Amino acid sequence: MFYSPKIVNVQRGHEMRHAVAPAENVENNSFAVTNLLKICTHCERLSKKDLGVRIPRPLGNGPSRFIPEKEILHVSKVDARTQSIFEDAFAALGRLDNISLVMGFHPQYLEGFLRTQHYLLQMDGPLSLHYRHYIGIMAAARHQCSYLVNLHVNDFLQVGGDPKWLNGLDKAPQKLQQLGELNKILAHRPWLLTKEHIECLLKAEEHSWSLAELIHAVVLLTHYHSLASFTFGCGIMPEIHCDGGHTFRPPSLSQYCVCDIANGNGHAYHHDDPLGDHEMCGEVEVLMERMKQLQECRDDEEASQEEMATRFEREKTESMLVVTAEDEECVPSRDISRHFEDPSYGYKDFSRRGEHVPTFRVQDYSWEDHGFSLVNRLYPDVGQMLDEKFQMAYNLTYNTMATHKDVDTSMLRRAIWNYIHCMFGIRYDDYDYGEINQLLDRSFKIYIKTMVCSPEKTTKRMYESFWRQFQHSEKVHVNLLLMEARMQAELLYALRAITRYMT
Repeated sequence: MFYSPKIVNVQRGHEMRHAVAPAENVENNSFAVTNLLKICTHCERLSKKDLGVRIPRPLGNGPSRFIPEKEILHVSKVDARTQSIFEDAFAALGRLDNISLVMGFHPQYLEGFLRTQHYLLQMDGPLSLHYRHYIGIMAAARHQCSYLVNLHVNDFLQVGGDPKWLNGLDKAPQKLQQLGELNKILAHRPWLLTKEHIECLLKAEEHSWSLAELIHAVVLLTHYHSLASFTFGCGIMPEIHCDGGHTFRPPSLSQYCVCDIANGNGHAYHHDDPLGDHEMCGEVEVLMERMKQLQECRDDEEASQEEMATRFEREKTESMLVVTAEDEECVPSRDISRHFEDPSYGYKDFSRRGEHVPTFRVQDYSWEDHGFSLVNRLYPDVGQMLDEKFQMAYNLTYNTMATHKDVDTSMLRRAIWNYIHCMFGIRYDDYDYGEINQLLDRSFKIYIKTMVCSPEKTTKRMYESFWRQFQHSEKVHVNLLLMEARMQAELLYALRAITRYMT
């Protein structure tokens, strides 16, 4: 079903390793490996025997640029549930991608995520299989996420998609082209979506979408917009057989045998910052103390509705002023930009230009009371799957913070979730938005805003700059929260517009 690379066995001593060697990269005029770097005796013999086969080596060490490979792989070795989920995923898909490996820190979530994604892409639904993958390409391309684009280009072709469509959105059917406007608004400024946008799609004569098809498309678009955020936020690397995942250039180091380097056993990746942790000494304790004080304030007094509304508007305005990743422009490559229209359209800081993001009151339209039932009615079972996934990300806890145990983290998780929704103008009347500034520092806010609004600008430095004393698994949990909160925010705007059209 999926691309199956040629496997070349490289044996050193008593250990068998595998390196991927795509057949198209085999050349008649091979270079002598022994002249480039030191190799063991057995590999020298193999290189002479199998002359002409070049062995690729990974461009990075492990599934993530941000997280040490040994930590990711250790999870699957010690957690039987994670191992079982990985085995099931590989059996169903014929591959185990790096996103799943990183999500393996949290097997409870990963299980629901894979089940939902499999249903959206493979099971019975309103849209044909090749349409589903093409919509995934369109959505991922909006954030220049080449990892997801390449993944679904391959899947699109595997299910019989027309290769001509991959030459650009203008080569795809008119029906898919019309989805471009919805794609860009949902990805960057979902509060601008209106029932008129929905009407244009549902009343386009022979190119019209049905309501069920549109719901399926909306769920796919929001799924891959948010998954692009997770991909960049965790520094996901392409697999070795994918574009950007390998190189045939000889390494500059000569102290390793080629079979070591080809299998990623060169210098270890170091996560530690040379500045050390002393600068952030006590970070966790300070955060825990603030949580305790806020809880005591909750118990002592309750702000008026007017004050709560004022605090929300203040936080929403301040969130617009948080600068993302040096605010530099990322120009998409032709390979990516051909899959969507208007590449200059993106997230903007509206308050700087005197514009205003309107307030979306959850009390008037919520996922639980409105969106869930609409999705489930038009695309059976998906509403339930999405709801379980949202709940899992929101409620997931191990009652720990770094090295501290038996900690109630619900206040912190709610602050993160509500801050993301606040950036999209979404307000919960029963939440005191004054808590956000107490719990989320500036570096964390910069990371959140960049990953949610402009994920292609996320950097390793930003990932390392927040929560420096926390575990990588805790930061991955944060990224799951960001991903799901973003997806729900986009869905709320899209589903409200569809509801307004229907009524």
